[in-house]
Amino acid sequence: MKKISYDNIFRIIIWFIFLIGGAIVSIHFDKIYFYDWFNSTKFHVVSLILGYLLLKLVLKASRNTGRYLAIMGRKGVLPRLETNRLVTTEIYACMRHPMHLGLLFFPLAFALLLGSPTFILIIAPIEMVLIILMIKWYEEPRAIKKFGVAYENYKKTVPFFNFETNCIKKLLSDVPFDNN
Repeated sequence: MKKISYDNIFRIIIWFIFLIGGAIVSIHFDKIYFYDWFNSTKFHVVSLILGYLLLKLVLKASRNTGRYLAIMGRKGVLPRLETNRLVTTEIYACMRHPMHLGLLFFPLAFALLLGSPTFILIIAPIEMVLIILMIKWYEEPRAIKKFGVAYENYKKTVPFFNFETNCIKKLLSDVPFDNN
């Protein structure tokens, strides 16, 4: 069985802190500052539906890009969630961090499912900014260290995220990538 690297365990812990910590803090403040919303059935129904729809998109984007990365970014036996090849084709030709773009909206989807106004309006946006900073200050330097000049060149030609329609369609399509 392939083990998960300490680096990936760290990432999982960060996500756990974001979601569980955000929920605990948000529910506390909701009871104080958003009492009417927190007890509103209409708000919770709408929030639940929006959260479910957003979560489906987040999971689809992450699944699609994760599968492609697992196929194209791995050579040999590696720990789970690790890559050793720079992938610059298909969706990765559109943007450098398509999986992170999907995951960027995970805190908001979770907040909507939870129905927490504080989480939706304050905590999730802060966590989304922190995710972008983590990509910029942690993921990008790791990729440069791992792939060197190839990643530097890739970085010059491919944007961090890309919201062009064709890229978003590719990110969310049912058959997103040609595995040939």
